[in-house]
Amino acid sequence: MALTAGIVGLPNVGKSTLFNAITKAGAEMANYPFATIEPNVGMVEVPDKRLARIQEIEPADKIIPTTFEFTDIAGIVKGASQGEGLGNKFLENIRQVNAIVHVVRAFDDDQIIHVNGVVNPLDDIDTINTELVLADLEAVDKRYAKVARAAKGNDKEAKLEAAVLEKIKPVLEAGKSVRTIDFNEEEQAVVKGLFLLTSKPVLYVANIAEDEMGNPTQSAYYQQIQEFAASENAEVIALSANAEEEITQLDEDEKADYLELAGVDEPGLNKLIRAAYHLLDLRTFFTAGGKETRAWTFKAGAKAPQAAGVIHSDFERGFIRAETMSFEDLDQYGSVKAVKEAGKLRSEGKEYVVQDGDIIEFRFNV
Repeated sequence: MALTAGIVGLPNVGKSTLFNAITKAGAEMANYPFATIEPNVGMVEVPDKRLARIQEIEPADKIIPTTFEFTDIAGIVKGASQGEGLGNKFLENIRQVNAIVHVVRAFDDDQIIHVNGVVNPLDDIDTINTELVLADLEAVDKRYAKVARAAKGNDKEAKLEAAVLEKIKPVLEAGKSVRTIDFNEEEQAVVKGLFLLTSKPVLYVANIAEDEMGNPTQSAYYQQIQEFAASENAEVIALSANAEEEITQLDEDEKADYLELAGVDEPGLNKLIRAAYHLLDLRTFFTAGGKETRAWTFKAGAKAPQAAGVIHSDFERGFIRAETMSFEDLDQYGSVKAVKEAGKLRSEGKEYVVQDGDIIEFRFNV
């Protein structure tokens, strides 16, 4: 799937360090603004313990996790909406992504320059959000000027779009994001076509100090970010980008020792990747046994034929039915045979909405 989560933030907050840790792609890092100019794109595997359990029950020749994209976008500065700091280019890069991972500095370090000279998470968030709001407000004004005349006639689509724009404008003028507005289904379709920056879902990432990994809530910076995220009904993840990059260089035994000493049960990256995956409204189904146990990505709400099409277009075109069981049932009963005997194996048709964790064998004919 071509969906991507864009990593944004002010310069020197740890975006590229985090991107390196996520993708091991070697994005350039430097202690000065604009080390990243062209966006770096990397594929990342989605950590999923269910794969190993399925493989344990139904052994296959290999295990293949599912993947999706992260895009590392250059740091934004105040005035980006007016072109400051190569702002127009950066804002356009954000426009191309499907969701935003907003990295916020939540640590003190005199050796790492802060673009504003002082660490202030709420001010940093406001700087980014203000620039995105201003860019959207300009786009809304331009679009409204085009559709207002048509809306005065009998053009129903123009009338709807004009009404949506009129609903959006005062919210942006108040400095708030489009994602804070409730839209009905018809309005949502219009909003989607506007490609507004502040309509994209957001995940805040607090880049905390390494010694706070085991208990992020001890950080006053993290608490501030948490409170702000709650006001937007957004999620926040705490991790140490430097520590996460170091963890990726360790072997499994060293990694386990490091995590134990840090007081955490898994790398923060795993939580981040899963959170970003769900932020994109992505879910996972599995195929099992034979040559491979594999995780597949589908969009939440997809019906069985659409999910089959993720594997191959022939599966969707010739779809007959989907032999389905839940991961929970397989995990509980311990074998496919036992699942069948318990009456938990289902034969689903074209209208079945696939659920996260479904294990499916598609029947098709072309």
